[in-house]
Amino acid sequence: MNTTNDLLYQIALSITPGVGPATGRYLLEEYGSARDVFHADEKQLLALPQASDRVVAQIKDNAGLKLAEKELNFIDKHGIDVYGIEDKKYPRRLKRSPFAPLVLFGKGLMDLNAEKMISVVGTRRITPYGRKITQNLVSDLAPHHLTIISGLALGVDITAHRAALNSGLQTVAVLAHGLDRVYPAHHREEAKQMLKYGGLLTYFTSGTNPDRGNFPDRNRIIAGLSDATVVAESRLQGGSMITADLAASYNRDVFAFPGKANDLNSSGCNLLIKSHRAALIEDARDLEYQMGWQNDVKKEKAVEQKKPNVQRKLFVELSPEEEKIIEVLKDKEKLPIDEIGQLIEKPAGTVSLHLFNLEMNGLVKALPGKIYRLN
Repeated sequence: MNTTNDLLYQIALSITPGVGPATGRYLLEEYGSARDVFHADEKQLLALPQASDRVVAQIKDNAGLKLAEKELNFIDKHGIDVYGIEDKKYPRRLKRSPFAPLVLFGKGLMDLNAEKMISVVGTRRITPYGRKITQNLVSDLAPHHLTIISGLALGVDITAHRAALNSGLQTVAVLAHGLDRVYPAHHREEAKQMLKYGGLLTYFTSGTNPDRGNFPDRNRIIAGLSDATVVAESRLQGGSMITADLAASYNRDVFAFPGKANDLNSSGCNLLIKSHRAALIEDARDLEYQMGWQNDVKKEKAVEQKKPNVQRKLFVELSPEEEKIIEVLKDKEKLPIDEIGQLIEKPAGTVSLHLFNLEMNGLVKALPGKIYRLN
């Protein structure tokens, strides 16, 4: 067994029975690495308040290490990407959620920290109305170059994925099973297309079946990856309603398309709206307005036109928010726009406008992926 491989220990900790996301993160904070957890003194582990006797016994039994070695062979053979929670490529939005798996497995060309990421979910029993609003939403949002996340299921999910592929957008399917299969099988062709721009993501190891109990965990990841969740069409019960509630619990925006009164296929969406758990949207413009994205495409074009002539202006009068942005960027080499917003405690739309003004004054420079640094 290759015990010198850090990846082996990361995977092993994530699949050790009894070690969920909360316990796993606690152990990593205590010991610094998964390797050190497995090498820790048993008495020290037993003294930790969040490490039960059962969990410690499982760690010391090395059951997770044996399974992890098998998984590493699968990963090497099939070119699977592994995202550990301490890795830079681990999705930062998901990391902020209470349910953040210690390890994710991916296949494809995914940027899981893209500037704009929304999930589009809904019923498997999609109607012509649901199909149309889903297709229109995704295609109308294409100028924002955003990432569409869903679950590859029948109905709204696959419609959103197909619309993203047709619009040239990155799209990511979060799976409720291992990467050794595609479920449902007749979405295999779409899954292959997604590997070229986007991909497949899961926290389940190879050999895991798409059992019913796995889908709530899949929904947690969908909600955690996204800036906002859109419920296109849904009945009162179903995975999309769970995803919407999870997104709201993570303090993410939730939107829903309304349906006719007493329409069973839209009853879930209507309930989300009237219970104030989701904001009503009728088209992409409503979502753009709610997210503060309505001027982003125009600004990008303006920046492209004016960039060659931008020079740093002296004695520029800055707003308090712009001064905060400058101070934040002085401490960091470069930062993505969402982190700047967190640090100055302002929404992304407001930050975007200030960054545009600073860039026009030659004070900051925009890098690919909506990352900024001082000029």
